[in-house]
Amino acid sequence: MSYLLLVHPYQGAWAKEEDGDLWKSKRRKWLPLPPPPLTSLRDPGAVAGAAMAGTYSLGLLLLLLLRVMVTVSLPVIVVRLNKAALDYVSDIGKAPLQRALQVTLSDFMDPSGEVLQSTRVQILDVHVPFFYLKFIAGFGVHLSAAANFTIKVFRVPEPMELVLPADLLADVHVARDSIGTLVLSVPTCSSIFSPASMLDGRNSTSLELLELVQEHIKADLNNKLCLHISALVQDLNVHLGTLIGTRHTPAMPAAISGHVRPTFASFPGRRLRPERTLTAQASVLCFHESRLEALHEGLSPVGPESQLRYSTTSMPTITSNYISLDIRATLFLLGKPILLPLHGAHPFVLPWPSGDEGAMVTVGLSRHLFDCALLMLQKAGSLNLDITGQLNSKNNLLNTSVLGQLIPEVAHLFPAPTPVVLKVQLGATPVVMLHTSNSTLQLQPFVEVFAAPPNLALQFLFSLDVIVNLDLQLSVSKAKLRGSTSMLGGFQLSVATSNVGSVDAAPSTPTQPLAVLQVDQVHALISTVFQKPLLDHLNALLGMGIVLPSVLNLHYVHSEVSVREGYVVVSSGLAYQR
Repeated sequence: MSYLLLVHPYQGAWAKEEDGDLWKSKRRKWLPLPPPPLTSLRDPGAVAGAAMAGTYSLGLLLLLLLRVMVTVSLPVIVVRLNKAALDYVSDIGKAPLQRALQVTLSDFMDPSGEVLQSTRVQILDVHVPFFYLKFIAGFGVHLSAAANFTIKVFRVPEPMELVLPADLLADVHVARDSIGTLVLSVPTCSSIFSPASMLDGRNSTSLELLELVQEHIKADLNNKLCLHISALVQDLNVHLGTLIGTRHTPAMPAAISGHVRPTFASFPGRRLRPERTLTAQASVLCFHESRLEALHEGLSPVGPESQLRYSTTSMPTITSNYISLDIRATLFLLGKPILLPLHGAHPFVLPWPSGDEGAMVTVGLSRHLFDCALLMLQKAGSLNLDITGQLNSKNNLLNTSVLGQLIPEVAHLFPAPTPVVLKVQLGATPVVMLHTSNSTLQLQPFVEVFAAPPNLALQFLFSLDVIVNLDLQLSVSKAKLRGSTSMLGGFQLSVATSNVGSVDAAPSTPTQPLAVLQVDQVHALISTVFQKPLLDHLNALLGMGIVLPSVLNLHYVHSEVSVREGYVVVSSGLAYQR
């Protein structure tokens, strides 16, 4: 359970206990800070003692607050950028680096004439034949590059063109800002120039003048190149900020837009099950029970009326082989954050090595993330569905005539064929199990069976508790982790309530007129009509996918998903596309 702690300089402090499920304040626990006696304020020593007492009390409150906050930053995802990612950035970064090095040079004061002559100097071309990045353990990334500057000096009457080679060195520090975004900076940068060479060997420029031109250009470039490299890194910060950048939620797909929340009072004879009632207004926070932080912009769609926000929880871990980011995933339903109880969970740690060591990026996804996403979908009612039958459909099994062959009371109540409706609700959160090379999903739907007479209200027949185990297959496409399911064994069904007979009664007799529910045959019928719609609905929903941590225009390619004990590993390449 978490507490929101408020401190007042005169009234003391109180802690508001938060409910872990519905985010309602239930109890307030006051923690008074007694003021010192007024008489003691006349005594400087007493004043000092009172101040010390206040400091001690405040220290106790801070300790309590730290205890509350200690679980705020538990990560659910680890993103590890490997050496191959730096190699890719080096490759695609040559063109942007060349453009960044196209700086404007100041005029050269030519002393060769009778008076100093201002002469325009311009960089015609920059070619970067070598660009290399490597990790600096505990710090960031080291940049080294070689560049050849083709420069024209517009002298009159004879302009000159020369090539000036330069080596560029910079250290890029990787840090984290207050809202959990990566921030890059360039604390050290230098440029080392080699002697210039004339493009036209027949140029009559004296060596002395050439030396003066070189010194002017080198001094000018030495001041500007590092500024432009730093500006290029600042542009990267803008892209890194899109890790929590705003994205709009799409409309709900038609395949999963038809879930219904029927009114309990409208169906007489049903057993009321409050624990199965779904509320789309539940406020839950999907990193563990803790204080609520200020919510920043940056929501990515997960499903209908739900979003996801990523932020880093701590400073990056940087070794000579990789940079590792611990990432918190906060899921929102109708704009409200989602809460999953801690239950003694520990921070997720991705072992080294994991996945394909040659991959550009390795993403570890803890089971906690799956639990949060499924809880959100269950709270939103997105997993609910209605299964209806039409009398004119071919081989339709969802009608009272078919049920009446198994349940005489149904045939008695509905002599004419009448459509049957199955209302499926998931009151219990789906459970995902992750074992080595194997992932499964268990659902516990509550299925209510109704007859739907024309122009009349639905008439309740019976309800079933269902347990279904599904094989869960995971894949990555377009920076999203997507899922698909298939049956793993059959349905486990048990009758919860019935208006059409007793499940455990003996065969019908004159003294026992109620029909007997033929459990096995009814189970087979319900399973037949239930399986395909359930899988279609669930696969349409899981096929929407969860957006993996990424930045704008950066896509996952050639991804491989492997399941480990308690977590999932995605090994992937990267592709930057505008």
